[in-house]
Amino acid sequence: MKQHTTNYFNTFIETAEDCPSAVGVIPPDKTPKTAARAEYDMIADNSYSYTSDDVLYSLKGAPKGVSREEFFSKGQPCFRASALTKRYGWGLHYDSEGKMAIYAVDSDEYRRLSKDKDLKHVRAIRQNKA
Repeated sequence: MKQHTTNYFNTFIETAEDCPSAVGVIPPDKTPKTAARAEYDMIADNSYSYTSDDVLYSLKGAPKGVSREEFFSKGQPCFRASALTKRYGWGLHYDSEGKMAIYAVDSDEYRRLSKDKDLKHVRAIRQNKA
């Protein structure tokens, strides 16, 4: 069975061009948690501990009792499509092992990473068509 992945390596996902937030906004804490809040909590509390696949499977596959192999037998949306990067003003950095950390668009670390020429740079997917 073919396996898909959402992992990036040595990459920085910058906020979407049409992101409405000029600062990193923590998604609202609702019951049940929104996808954005669950992603934020897992990544922000565990910088460089998880890959993108780890986070997505933990939040979307495991709770449904789906095996990891079955979950990734179909393509899954990557974090370029996450509300964190599209709406809430967060960038995601992936290190050489594919482990990720989150940075607010208004932070010094976000600015540093956005200028790092050793990283691959991709933008989050726009919310609206150009």
